[in-house]
Amino acid sequence: MNRFAEMFTRWFALWTVVGCVWAWWVPAHFVWFVNPENKLFGVSLISLGLGLIMFGMGVTLGVDDFTAVLRTPRAVALGVLAQFLIMPLLGVGLARAFALPPGLAVGLILVACCPGGTASNVVTYLARGNLALSVLLTMVSTIVAIGLTPLLTGWLAGAFVEIDRWNLFLNMLGVVLVPVVAGVALNRWLPGLVRGIAPWSPVLSVVIVVLIVAGIIAAKKDLIRENAGLLMLAVAGLHAGGFLMGYWFARWTGQPVRDARTVSIEVGMQNSGLGSALASTPKFQAQFPDLAQAALAPVPSAISALCHCLFASFLAVIWRSRPAGGDGRIADSPEEA
Repeated sequence: MNRFAEMFTRWFALWTVVGCVWAWWVPAHFVWFVNPENKLFGVSLISLGLGLIMFGMGVTLGVDDFTAVLRTPRAVALGVLAQFLIMPLLGVGLARAFALPPGLAVGLILVACCPGGTASNVVTYLARGNLALSVLLTMVSTIVAIGLTPLLTGWLAGAFVEIDRWNLFLNMLGVVLVPVVAGVALNRWLPGLVRGIAPWSPVLSVVIVVLIVAGIIAAKKDLIRENAGLLMLAVAGLHAGGFLMGYWFARWTGQPVRDARTVSIEVGMQNSGLGSALASTPKFQAQFPDLAQAALAPVPSAISALCHCLFASFLAVIWRSRPAGGDGRIADSPEEA
């Protein structure tokens, strides 16, 4: 069964594409997941789903993962710096360059200010990158994002609409910090249970991300159709720039090729599910004086998920055929990598 889970997770890009196409043609099959009126235990399904993703990430983490950060502080610090420097600046730059309407501009900046996505670990594995570094970067950027995502979004998106940073911070606590801490605690105190559920955590993450992305595409189909041209270009530019600049930033700061590829993947792949969930909350949408613009805010995150999955899959295929050794040289065979 674990082999099935691994194979299912490897094909996350395919499931994302299938979900998006399916949602486009049969919106009713997915729109229920993002309907704010549909709740479980008083929590919207989209927020609950994101919390489960973060919980799943938490159960894979132990004390050794946190101490590992202390053993490689420079590599982790540079990767996190690249994440929260390159993507937010690209986001605001592209929003202005394409003169996006306020809703799309804020949505693009919000997803650009989110941490790296957990799917980046899968892509790093497939690309034969530094998987340990990828896991550390995802973990640290997610924790750092609790404070940085509200601050950066409020600062950069404030030119388009006034952002309630405190509300955004509280949302980050609820959907990121609490589930991750709960997962880490479960790993610490009930390791036997965790060994049974951990292999299925990535599968659950893939399913929930597809439900979130497909649900938003289903709910915003008409808006996507109206704004598809500029939006597609802006989102594609965001992720293409993230992959490219993440790689060269790592190389410029002296990282070996294998680590540079890992940083590239971490920077280029955003937690689009988080961006979608945050942009869909009633309090976030209430900040827009125009309800039509508020409805646009979650759309860039949905397109982002599809876009970075396709780009990352393409990179994984290329880099897997040319694995890089830890010292930065290109390995002559997979066994050397």
